[in-house]
Amino acid sequence: MERELTFGEKAVGLTFNPANNKDVQELKELYAKVIDKLESFKSQRQTGDYMTNSLDGMALRDAIRAQMSAVKAVTWGL
Repeated sequence: MERELTFGEKAVGLTFNPANNKDVQELKELYAKVIDKLESFKSQRQTGDYMTNSLDGMALRDAIRAQMSAVKAVTWGL
């Protein structure tokens, strides 16, 4: 039985790599760890005020966007 993907692994689409590109896989794994760490910080707090919640959301979105841009940079023109 396969293990369930972490939040970060789901967010980066870790299992989607149709070209089986090693660099894409490495980037996705690295960004998944960053996203999981951000999610861990968020979940450890009991509550968050508006600004804290906003910063959490922005950090997660920006990490996901950075991952997508990094993959695009690696695969552009292939």
